[in-house]
Amino acid sequence: MPAYAVFEHYLVGLRRTWRAGVFSSFLLPVLTVLGFGVGVGAYIDQGVGGVRYLDWLVPGLIASTALQVTVGDSTWPVFSNFQWVKTYFAQGASPLRVCDIVAGHLAFVLFRVLTTIAAFLLVTGLFGALRSPWAVATLPVVALLGLAVAAPTFAYAASVSSDNWLAMLFRFAVIPMTLFAGVFFPVESLPDALRWLAYVTPLWHAVDLCRAATLGVAPQWSIVGHLLYLAAWAVAGWLLAVRAFRRKLVV
Repeated sequence: MPAYAVFEHYLVGLRRTWRAGVFSSFLLPVLTVLGFGVGVGAYIDQGVGGVRYLDWLVPGLIASTALQVTVGDSTWPVFSNFQWVKTYFAQGASPLRVCDIVAGHLAFVLFRVLTTIAAFLLVTGLFGALRSPWAVATLPVVALLGLAVAAPTFAYAASVSSDNWLAMLFRFAVIPMTLFAGVFFPVESLPDALRWLAYVTPLWHAVDLCRAATLGVAPQWSIVGHLLYLAAWAVAGWLLAVRAFRRKLVV
């Protein structure tokens, strides 16, 4: 597939930087377990819903980490490829189609998400924070979350005129989602208005699925409903991304 050539281009670049990425991928879950498990968890005697706080928290952190990696790899790299290094224009001058360029870069973002979360699962599993073998099901969940977030973020990064708009995306979307989408405390403790805003975000749906997988319990909402909602974000984001890229690359 032509898109694989684009994916391979990013893999070649990763060969120069993978060591730092591997270190941070293992360091983050270790600090998380120590900080929340030994630190905050020590002050929460009864846990959440009868579950130790660390065990309840880890699946939320799995989803939120996937979100942050996705947005980080879908903002400045995309903006840079248009505005600074012009990589997309070089690819567009080749026989590659716009959809190949978008698909290849999206595939690389998903690769980054999956490798990061695999390391997260390994470390938290060694600390005994995964209560069910179904925890491996978090990998396809975060892949779908990555696609649901990366595709519309690609469209956004391709459309803005300044990288200041990318920082605003973190301030007004990523941080609020991380704080209020059920990662650190149950969404049910929020006021009704904020609770429904949490339900609208793709992160909450991924958190609920990941928590069900790692704890070995049923999710609060329908599994099929969660997956269809994330898939709808992915499809809409794909269409918007291809449209935004085509407007920039096709004269």
